[in-house]
Amino acid sequence: MSLRVDADAPGRATSVRRFSRAERWVHRTTAALMGVCVVTAACLYIPQFAELVGRRELVVRVHEWAGLALPVPVLAGLASRAFRADLGFLNRFGPHDRVWLRAAFRRDKRAASRPAGKFNAGQKIYASWIAGATLVMLGTGLLMWFTHLAPLVWRTSATFVHDWLALTIGIVLAGHIGMALGDPEARRGMRTGSVSREWAEREHPLWRHRG
Repeated sequence: MSLRVDADAPGRATSVRRFSRAERWVHRTTAALMGVCVVTAACLYIPQFAELVGRRELVVRVHEWAGLALPVPVLAGLASRAFRADLGFLNRFGPHDRVWLRAAFRRDKRAASRPAGKFNAGQKIYASWIAGATLVMLGTGLLMWFTHLAPLVWRTSATFVHDWLALTIGIVLAGHIGMALGDPEARRGMRTGSVSREWAEREHPLWRHRG
């Protein structure tokens, strides 16, 4: 990972490059599509929102196409070496991640009790869960959209899973956003690509960023 040296402190690297431009693009585009899916779903299932927006057929079409497009940013991001490397980090769960989870369950917020590499155990679990949930939503959504693909009992089951999983995703996303709002430095990393060296060493002490 490259380091950025502040102009007012020559020779002293104070910021660490955390995310590439491609990774930030993937995150922002995926977040925008997920936001459209959540908002349109709310307009379809909550009567007060449905009455406020109207034009149900248009909302349905926007919801369907946003859902179909949801995997596209991740697939496009695979062209980025940095993105592929971070997927590798997210897919590896080591002993230090179990230590992090035990501390989280005990609500021990001391940085020393929560060792983490570039991504902590909570971020790894969230990434895996949301990726799996997105695939399930895509599959059940296709069964609901193309009614000739499966018998009635499959479509009924798909609707049940799709609706309840959508509610769960909404709750999980709210938690994700809440945690991001509580960590300005993490938001800075996703916004600009860089974080302070102090934050990196405190929150992700096992992350071996390179100069």
